[in-house]
Amino acid sequence: MVVNEKGKLAITGVIIGVAAVVLTVLGNPGNMGFCIACFLRDTAGAMHLHTAPIVEYVRPEIIGIILGSFALSVLRGDFRPRGGSSPLLRFIIGFIVMLGALVFLGCPLRMVIRLGGGDLNALIALVGFIAGIGVGCVFLNKGFSLGRAEKQSGLEGVSMPFMTILLFVLFLAVPSLFLFSETGPGSMHAPIAVALLAGLVVGAFAERTRLCMAGGIRDIFLIRDFTLITGFAAIFIAVLLGNIITGSFKLGFSDQPIAHSMHIWNFLGMFAVGLGSVMLGGCPLRQLILAGEGSTDSAVAVLGMIAGAAFAHNFSLAASAGTGPGLNGKIALVIGIVILLAIASVATFRRRGE
Repeated sequence: MVVNEKGKLAITGVIIGVAAVVLTVLGNPGNMGFCIACFLRDTAGAMHLHTAPIVEYVRPEIIGIILGSFALSVLRGDFRPRGGSSPLLRFIIGFIVMLGALVFLGCPLRMVIRLGGGDLNALIALVGFIAGIGVGCVFLNKGFSLGRAEKQSGLEGVSMPFMTILLFVLFLAVPSLFLFSETGPGSMHAPIAVALLAGLVVGAFAERTRLCMAGGIRDIFLIRDFTLITGFAAIFIAVLLGNIITGSFKLGFSDQPIAHSMHIWNFLGMFAVGLGSVMLGGCPLRQLILAGEGSTDSAVAVLGMIAGAAFAHNFSLAASAGTGPGLNGKIALVIGIVILLAIASVATFRRRGE
């Protein structure tokens, strides 16, 4: 039987949703079986890049996603080293996307996972995410672009996968190099082998189907195409059913795991993520997948996210569970959104003037 594109995306979504539930059962934090932003933040902490002791752990899921994408892209002939398209701007946008995610406390993938767990705060965030993507699509329609990626050397293309392999080898062979949380979300994790395997499978399937949280909504706005959104819906359904089966489903705004109910900041946090993701050409998960395929532009965006996570925790910009973001985080997020709008406006004006 030939499975069409929507069917492949649905299968990928189910796999991700099941993986998220299983990883949570095996030790990952509640409603956080898979979260690109949270796992990049934890990894940044493990590498001594920030000083928040409760979020420090090298997440094998991140390593697996990049290597799964890399391996399948090489096997399928999709590995194409390319880049050089506004790298500094991509770093800045990735930085702000991470800031928005940490104000909400999750990336778009975790937003869907939280929705599947009954967390209605994520519904507010979803509205903000859609709004941010909508604004991004206005700029796309007016000609926004960060420039065209050029062919890069094979050495450039394999740099991110190589660094990922090196990180994992050091994590296993010399764990004393890293920091490990003794309490909090960083201390909660599934077994290494299971987490790595889950990442590899998700990376391979997401590479094959081009799954993207932002891309699905963007395509609806721009071309009325509902194909990519199929993966989004499948993740939600799989997580919802998994939480009901395991007794973890809890509908409401209050007492949700690692969440807060400051609705305006949930909205604005994911607004920044949605807008930034459109500008980058994909959500945080998609950036990892593209980095595995040889895109140095996406690799730079991921490095921007890691730097954003470190900065957010070193300067008290990230939200806290229950209480939400402090004044520093609120000011930084508003400034970040203004910067995104400024970059989008200038890049659009420049392209229209050429």
